[in-house]
Amino acid sequence: MFKNKNYVLTILKEGSFSRAAEALYVSQPSLSATIKRIEEKVSAPIFDRSTSPVTLTQIGTEYIRCATEIEATEKNFEKFLEDNLNLTNGKIRIGGSSFFSAYVIPRMISDFNKVYPGITFELFEDNTKSLIDKIENGKIDLVLDNSSEKYENISTVKYMEEILLLAVPKSFEINENLKNFRLTADEIRCNKHLDGALCVSLTNFLKEPFILLNSKNDTGKRAEILFGKYRITPKTIFNVEQQLTAYNISSNQLGISFISDNLVKSIKTEKNLYYYRLSDKETFRWVNFYVKNNKYISNACKKFIEFNTQQH
Repeated sequence: MFKNKNYVLTILKEGSFSRAAEALYVSQPSLSATIKRIEEKVSAPIFDRSTSPVTLTQIGTEYIRCATEIEATEKNFEKFLEDNLNLTNGKIRIGGSSFFSAYVIPRMISDFNKVYPGITFELFEDNTKSLIDKIENGKIDLVLDNSSEKYENISTVKYMEEILLLAVPKSFEINENLKNFRLTADEIRCNKHLDGALCVSLTNFLKEPFILLNSKNDTGKRAEILFGKYRITPKTIFNVEQQLTAYNISSNQLGISFISDNLVKSIKTEKNLYYYRLSDKETFRWVNFYVKNNKYISNACKKFIEFNTQQH
C-alpha cells in the first residue's frame, strides 16, 4: 500500500500527473497505472482528478499523512544506521564485579568516550554467575571478568593478564621473616613482583589467619586448589563474596587475602599491607570480555572491545 508512496507524494508536490512523471523519470501511463493499483488496495480514490491542479480526497489526505510519517521514520532510521555505523551514537550494556565496576570499567569508558563521545553506557555490578546469566538472557551486551570457567554459548576475548598475590597485614610478624621478599604497593605498581626471584611458598603462611572468597568465585577456587596442593588447612576467619571486601578486611590487619596485582595498581591509596608473589601457575589468569555466541554484536560493542584490547 505504501511501497510506491513517493509517487503519490510527488504528484501532490508537482500538482499534476504529467509533471510528476517527468520528475520521477517514468512515463505518465506507467505512473497512472501505479496510482491506480494503490487506489485499488486502498479501495478508494486518492486524488480528485477533476480539479487542476489535482487535489486530495479525504482518503487521500489521510494516506498522505501516513505516507509522510513513514517517510520520516525511514529517514530517521537511515540516519540512525549511519550514525551507529560511524559510532556517533549507540549504547553498550556492560557488567562486572564490584572491583571491575568500580576501578577498571569506568577508566575504560572514559578513555573510549574521548574518541567516541556519542556512545552511552549502562553499567551492571554483580557476581560472575549472575552476569553470565544476564548475557545469556540478552539483558547485557558484554561482561568483563576473570573467571577461568568455560560457559556454553559464551565466547571470550582476552583483555589483560593478572597475577594473584598474598596481601599480608604489616603488623604480622611473618613479614620480618620474609623481609627480603615482601613488596609494597608502589613496588607492585612498578611491576617489581614480576621478578621471579622474589617468589615465596604458601607454606610460609601455615599458621596465619586468612580471609577467603567462596569457591564459586575464581579467586576462591584458585586459593582452594593452592591449599590442597600443599595439603594446608587454612585458618579461615572470614568467607566473603568479593575481592574488594577481602582486601579491605586485610587492610584492617585481620588476616591474609588473595588479591590481584590489578587491584593493587588500581587503588591509589597506600594500605597497611605487604604483598608476596607465589610461583604457582594457579596465580596466573586472564581478564576477559565475555559475549554471547550467535548473537548480533553492535558496532559500538565491537569497537569498545577492540579499542581496549589494543591498549594492552
